[in-house]
Amino acid sequence: MTRVVIMGAGGRDFHNFNIVFRDDPGTTVVAFTAAQIPGIDDRRYPPSLAGPQYPDGIPIRPESELAELIAGEAVDDVILAYSDLAHVDVMHKASTVLAAGASFRLLGPDATMLTSTKPVIAVCASRTGCGKSQTSRYVGRLLMDAGLRVALVRHPMPYGDLEAMRVQRFATLAEIDASHPTIEEREEYEEPVRAGMVMYAGVDYEAILHRAEAEADVIIWDGGNNDFSFYRPDLTITVVDALRPGHELSYHPGETNVRLADVIVVNKIDRAATADAETVVENVRSVNPDAVIVRAASPVALSSGPDLRGLRVLVIEDGPTITHGGMPFGAGLVAAEDEGATTLVDARSVAVGSIAETYARFPHIGRVLPAMGYGDEQLRELAATIEATDCDVVVTGTPIDLSNVLAVNRPVRHATYELEELGVPRIEQVLAPFLERWRR
Repeated sequence: MTRVVIMGAGGRDFHNFNIVFRDDPGTTVVAFTAAQIPGIDDRRYPPSLAGPQYPDGIPIRPESELAELIAGEAVDDVILAYSDLAHVDVMHKASTVLAAGASFRLLGPDATMLTSTKPVIAVCASRTGCGKSQTSRYVGRLLMDAGLRVALVRHPMPYGDLEAMRVQRFATLAEIDASHPTIEEREEYEEPVRAGMVMYAGVDYEAILHRAEAEADVIIWDGGNNDFSFYRPDLTITVVDALRPGHELSYHPGETNVRLADVIVVNKIDRAATADAETVVENVRSVNPDAVIVRAASPVALSSGPDLRGLRVLVIEDGPTITHGGMPFGAGLVAAEDEGATTLVDARSVAVGSIAETYARFPHIGRVLPAMGYGDEQLRELAATIEATDCDVVVTGTPIDLSNVLAVNRPVRHATYELEELGVPRIEQVLAPFLERWRR
């Protein structure tokens, strides 16, 4: 009997277990470890999801306990199952595992991808914050304009009741509201639903796939962080970031996505130095010379509100992008500066609870405020931090307008952004032969 620990962050870890280990009589998964996302450790993977071999479920422990778990549970193998890690960090984790006596493993696409009866387009990325979600929406609109029914399946964000979140389907904003979502979930679900797509997410991605197949002509896989697809794609689109040259070949599993891609979207070219954008293109071509390269921008527009010139402005950015995504700023700062803001308020000195901890853990963030909202308590801490900040106006660079979910006692201007292709080739041209076949 092989004894296994799965290192995760509340997403691929559960998928890998469900597909590879749940029904394997020769393996016992003794624990999951959790990292990267606050508040997801000290839980259990429930028996209803774990299966008959695990009548008590499976404990989820902090990753800091990994070496202790390996020794105390006589662990043979440790499986790394989360994303957006620098290659060197992957090997540091591997070294920790090896020093404790266990073997270190990664599970690849052939072991973990499910095959669909319907066409699948996978939209992945080299890093968190490249513009993957806006690309997924763009592809979805092209498919719907061609008369196809689209189900967009989002990479898991199971931060709440795992049993209740086994299969989630959202076709209306009211259904999203009823699920009591975190900010991160709202950010990913609301815009596709507004565009007319059916959204799926959850924990059991085989059950989700069967539900999506029943009502869609085409399934879009919308990856989280820089993970690769849970479903075997007919077409893989990978988004890379011209503002982060070199990252496309130095992060796990983002480099895998670059190598797997049929299409590479080099995004944010409008904001990047020409030399940086060309470095990204050259790096992509060095490992995947056959991929179609699409150049794109993410133009940012601000909602109406007070003129920012001369005002004290608090900029709030998408949490994942500026934490484990590694960016020091996002669309909010870009939009604020474009609109003439010169006095940017720093919220670090008044940050509350886990928001202050986030600043300490990610010192590169600087003066923008990360929109951390993985649960009700963190949402309250975010609101308290905003309230304590001495500013005249708030600019939000988050995918949703935070003023819709938080009581903000200042004017709020919200930055929006969508994919804008530059020149040719275009994604629509790549899709054309697929659309012709799928519409028959």
